[in-house]
Amino acid sequence: MGNKKILIADDDEGIVDAVTMILEVMGYDVEFTYDGGAVIDAVKNRPDLILLDIWMSGHDGRDICKQLKNDPEFKEIPILMISASRDIRQSALDAGANDFMEKPFEMDSLLNKVDILLN
Repeated sequence: MGNKKILIADDDEGIVDAVTMILEVMGYDVEFTYDGGAVIDAVKNRPDLILLDIWMSGHDGRDICKQLKNDPEFKEIPILMISASRDIRQSALDAGANDFMEKPFEMDSLLNKVDILLN
C-alpha cells in the first residue's frame, strides 16, 4: 500500500505551502489546488482525505462538500473543512464535512485530525 494521498484546496498559498510541507514530511502524498472550481476534477485522483477551505475564489467550500458527499463515487472520502470564520463550524458540518478546523490552527492539531480521519 502506498502513502495516503491528501488533497488541499485553499486559495491561501501560504497555508497550502506550510501544510504541504508538514504533511509531506509526515509521509503523505499531497496534491493541491488554489481554485475552488478545480476541486471536483482534482478529486478524480482519489485522495484519501480532502482539506477544504470554505471561502475560495468565488466558490463556497460547503457547496463543493455537499456535491462530493452526494456523489456515490466520492461520498466516502473524509473532508476536513477549514476557515478563518469562527461562526460557521456548524454549517460546515451540516454540509457534510467530517470535521472542521478554524484558521489559524496549530500544525499538531491538524496532524491529529488528519490521523483520526485517515484511520
